[in-house]
Amino acid sequence: MEDIFKKDLSGAMVSPEEPGYDKLISTIFDTMKTAAEMNARGWLSAEEVRDYLRRITGHEIDPSTTLLPPFYVDFGKNIRIGKGCWIQQGCTFFDRGGITIGDGVFIAPKVNLITINHDPDPDNRSATYGRPIIIEDKVWIGINATVLPGVRIGYGAIVGANSVVTHDVEPMTVVGGNPARFIKRIETKQ
Repeated sequence: MEDIFKKDLSGAMVSPEEPGYDKLISTIFDTMKTAAEMNARGWLSAEEVRDYLRRITGHEIDPSTTLLPPFYVDFGKNIRIGKGCWIQQGCTFFDRGGITIGDGVFIAPKVNLITINHDPDPDNRSATYGRPIIIEDKVWIGINATVLPGVRIGYGAIVGANSVVTHDVEPMTVVGGNPARFIKRIETKQ
């Protein structure tokens, strides 16, 4: 039997009927419980939030990174966050497919990073598969944007508020809309 956690992260279809699925769901509920504890505590220091985030992800969080609760997450263990990141309130990360956030990334309130999708076959709709989201260094994602499975956002890009990102975003570009489309290139003062 293939390990369900490895299978899930690999992007293969995972079904509630297969062995080990109960362990996957149990881990999700444990992670959600930890996030709910953090969210219910009221004001927390940046250090306390990083400690909760370390418990959620299973990885150290650099002291230069800040997350402002509330924070909503399903699995947690497939999130990697770089240095100098700023993650605002009300974000949702569904990370079973893997979320990698580079250094110096700004994520505005209510941003959704969703790596999981359901089987389009209505007779197997409860089965899911994931695709990773990769956010390169110095990206800025605007308020209430949603990034869908399998998307890479290139270095320095900006995703406009309320956008739905369905395809890769080129480095140093601005995208916006639903679905997000190219708006312009970012020129630097060098």
